[in-house]
Amino acid sequence: MSEEAQQEAQTEEEAQEEIEAPEPRLKGFYKEEVVPQLMERFGYENRHAVPGLQKIVLNMGVGEATEDSSLIGVAKEVLRVVSGQEPVTTLARKNVAGFHLRGGIPIGAKVTLRRARMYEFLDRLISVVMPRIRDFRGLSPKSFDGTGNYSLGINEHFVFPEVNADDFEHAWGLDITICTSAESDEECYEFLRMMGMPFRQQGG
Repeated sequence: MSEEAQQEAQTEEEAQEEIEAPEPRLKGFYKEEVVPQLMERFGYENRHAVPGLQKIVLNMGVGEATEDSSLIGVAKEVLRVVSGQEPVTTLARKNVAGFHLRGGIPIGAKVTLRRARMYEFLDRLISVVMPRIRDFRGLSPKSFDGTGNYSLGINEHFVFPEVNADDFEHAWGLDITICTSAESDEECYEFLRMMGMPFRQQGG
């Protein structure tokens, strides 16, 4: 099965799961608490204009895979455990001679979470994972891209309680991009802050 077909099948499976499963806690909190606050804060005329989650992308780059392709399988297993969803392999888009990189070879893995799974993942990230990060002092308020997205990095996947440290020889890092429908950094910041994201003070 191609990666595109695999993603389409997962999307259909997620939609069915959402119909059958109880509503995620964070989704209910968003509708009951966050939406009214954002409408008052920004003066939106209707609920449909309020920023919301669109998807969450987990990405793990594996530079060493150019020398050892088996590491791609390890990266995919890490993401599978962390996200509860089957990852796809990411490929190099072009040749980079300095890194001995050829276009089309596997260089990592990623997972795209939507619907209930993105709310459940974000809830775990905020309430369970971040408190486990060593010397955590809050998220940077500067990692917005101006188009409604926020990105952060996790240095060690062991902070996810689902991971059994004995199953992996090394600590793996991953990047997380939270995609929202916000139209500005200010709106995205306020939306994520109200959802519980622990940002540092502006300028900190």
